[in-house]
Amino acid sequence: MDFDDVRSNASGDVAIGSDLSGLSISELEQRIKVLQAEIERTEAERQAKQRHEAAASALFKS
Repeated sequence: MDFDDVRSNASGDVAIGSDLSGLSISELEQRIKVLQAEIERTEAERQAKQRHEAAASALFKS
C-alpha cells in the first residue's frame, strides 16, 4: 500500500506509519478521528475481555 491508497481509502482505514506530510489539515483531523474511534473500539474490547476473565475467575474460585 502506498500513500495514495491511504488518502483515497473511503472506508476510513489508515496505514500506521505512513507519510503524513502530504495530508491537508482537514485530512489530518479526519485521520485523528478515525484513530480515536479505533482506540475506543479497542479499549471496549479489552474491557469486555477483562470482564469475561473476571467472571471466569470468580466462577472457578467458588
